Amino acid sequence: MTDSGLVEGYLAFLASNGRRPRTLEAYRMVFARLAEFLVGRPMAQADAGELEAFCGLWLHKRGVVARSRKPYISAVRGLYAWAEKRGHVGSSPAADIRQPRAGKPLPEALSLANAERLMWAPDLNTFMGLRDAVILALLIGCGLRVSGLCALNEGDIRNGQIGDKVRLVVRVTEKGGKTRIVPVPREAEALLRLYLDHDGLREVDREVEVAGQPDKVLFVNARNTHVPEHEYRGEAVRLTRQSVWRLIQRYGEQVGVPRAERHPHAFRHLYGTELAEDEVSTTMRGELLGHVDPKTTAIYDSMSMRRKTRIVDESGPLAKIKTPVSELLKRL
Repeated sequence: MTDSGLVEGYLAFLASNGRRPRTLEAYRMVFARLAEFLVGRPMAQADAGELEAFCGLWLHKRGVVARSRKPYISAVRGLYAWAEKRGHVGSSPAADIRQPRAGKPLPEALSLANAERLMWAPDLNTFMGLRDAVILALLIGCGLRVSGLCALNEGDIRNGQIGDKVRLVVRVTEKGGKTRIVPVPREAEALLRLYLDHDGLREVDREVEVAGQPDKVLFVNARNTHVPEHEYRGEAVRLTRQSVWRLIQRYGEQVGVPRAERHPHAFRHLYGTELAEDEVSTTMRGELLGHVDPKTTAIYDSMSMRRKTRIVDESGPLAKIKTPVSELLKRL
């Protein structure tokens, strides 16, 4: 069977099973590189050693790092497993190719100092400035994903009886349609109450229907220029993720936040890291962050440097013996 027939047959099989066009194009590129590696030898005649070399050393020499080689290996293994089932090859020569091990990079977190600079950046004397301050406070103080924040309606902000006090909680729906309840920190609560009571918010027609019940969009855009003025109501007034990203860029640049920290997930990473610094349990952190896999939550243990430093200073071997500088450190 020709290489073209083999590849197109496999891609057609994937398409019929719901694989997205982008995935099919990515796989097509993988098979083009495999053909380049084989230098004219038919793909159906490739052996295990050749495929191992392609997925390993050959791609490595061309700058494809271990993490990025994983989709190559998946594509190659899938192609030959499909070809084996249809009798185009004998036993699959790619069956024993293993995915490379790749360390998970630590996420970039917003620093506490830069979080403070950002919180002082919006002008609270304006409606839009107050709105932006609330958005920043909820991202930093509640660890919300931007998708969940933008989807909030006024009905998702609720009064909760916490002990003998009434505090705001937010019901947020994010990844996979999962919903969780998160307490709103006092600082964010004060800003949110000011926003909800602002005349500028009352001037916007925010009425929407949720599960047959009336509700109101929480965060509104300044003016959606893509719709006529008479249609500027309901869902048309909802703030978008792109708008949140732009306001973070604007304020971040204004107060000197590094580019690597000027993205919404850096705020979420700060939230997770600070909980880990204060030794909040992995279970509780997972609930607050909306994680399904505890391994995802555990990443923040690797980022809690203040806690690690305190442990080393207080519990490490050098803290328990006298050294030439022990007396000097005590005096300092």
